[in-house]
Amino acid sequence: MSILSVKVKICGITNQEDAQAAVDMGADILGFNFYPRSPRYIEVSKTMEIINQIPTYVDTAGILVNPTEEQIGDISEIGFLNWIQFHGDETPEFCNSLTWLHAKTIKALRIRNRKDLDPVKEYRTDAILLDCFNPKAYGGTGERFDWDWIDNGYYRFFLAGGITADNAAQAIETGVFAIDVCSGIEATPGRKDHQKMKQLFENIKHLIH
Repeated sequence: MSILSVKVKICGITNQEDAQAAVDMGADILGFNFYPRSPRYIEVSKTMEIINQIPTYVDTAGILVNPTEEQIGDISEIGFLNWIQFHGDETPEFCNSLTWLHAKTIKALRIRNRKDLDPVKEYRTDAILLDCFNPKAYGGTGERFDWDWIDNGYYRFFLAGGITADNAAQAIETGVFAIDVCSGIEATPGRKDHQKMKQLFENIKHLIH
């Protein structure tokens, strides 16, 4: 089976070496975490340095957690991100008011059970990211929820949480718009294991070419 439209997002990029390796292996989107309490935090200025050295056909996403409109505006004005991802407790009203943004928007929902998928229909963001709920962290935990709960319908879903080289093909076969991979290909938080990343792309190349 070939799933031509699936995207691969490599998230938690903190350095040029990992960014270039991800691009060389076939990543469609690189994610940069601007949440200061994250072990994968990166400053905006350093992110710009990395992005300036990768091809323009690779999309970039900035991850924010419970930002103010002013913080969003400051980042948006720089104009170097294709996507802005909201990974906190942002309400539908807040996200839906950001129609002035030039970047596309992603709202992350942390899933414990089927009922946690109900808010999907309330958000009018460009995409929804489905991650596993953890009370101690806003993502990047390596945990996964039951992927059988996903009903793609008319939604553009990014699937995150516990994706590794071993189960990436299964993640793609859920029919989501993109898979979002972070801790499953790390050596340590914020540093990618290039062998694990290579194996991931090897295991899914028959589904995305």
